[in-house]
Amino acid sequence: MLPAVISARQRLSIGSPPVQKAFGVGFGGFFAVAGAAFALLPLVVDGWLQNAFGADESCPTSSEISGIPPELLPPSVRECVSNGSWFNDGDGFGAMRLIGLLGIPFLLIGVYLALSALRTAAWLEGTKATVRGAVRTRTVDLATATITAGATTYRRNRDTTRESTEQAPTLIAKDPATGRGITIPLHGVGMAQLPPPELRALAEALSPNQDRDARNVAAQLRAMADNPLGLTSR
Repeated sequence: MLPAVISARQRLSIGSPPVQKAFGVGFGGFFAVAGAAFALLPLVVDGWLQNAFGADESCPTSSEISGIPPELLPPSVRECVSNGSWFNDGDGFGAMRLIGLLGIPFLLIGVYLALSALRTAAWLEGTKATVRGAVRTRTVDLATATITAGATTYRRNRDTTRESTEQAPTLIAKDPATGRGITIPLHGVGMAQLPPPELRALAEALSPNQDRDARNVAAQLRAMADNPLGLTSR
């Protein structure tokens, strides 16, 4: 007889705790603001420079010299026009405004980091598992999905003399009908593995799945839950 599957939402300990989440949002927001400032500042400077050049009555506008070959213009006019065109050619962005485009990647990276820290989460509802990332949210029914085991590499004790690289197991579920898949890390922030109740909830969600690999993964999840310290008996 199959165990009863919990129908209430069961959150998994995936994602950052509140303090680290606030730090991640703040760090991403700083990147985003810096990128936006870098993108907008050249536009402001370009407008100021354009007004400064425009205030010089001795320098004609582009419409006033339209159609006149550059070689026929007096040297002073050519110099004036060439200096002004470096900042804005009148028809496009100009070099100064193009420099501002370099801030856009920093803006996008900052927004992504903030959203990732704020939104990353995973939960179970019956046999359906949902993983939410920075942008998208995916749900897969573990009772019918193709289940495989994987591993993710992460670093512990970063920037210290005790820094080490370790691998943690993951559960990969793919919907056979749509091909969409999710990856559920079996460890949380600062934890070698998910808490035993969450591992058992995942195992119960896999119980209706008749695939042999799914049953093997469910058995391994129960074994992990029964031995959270990873101790071996002699």
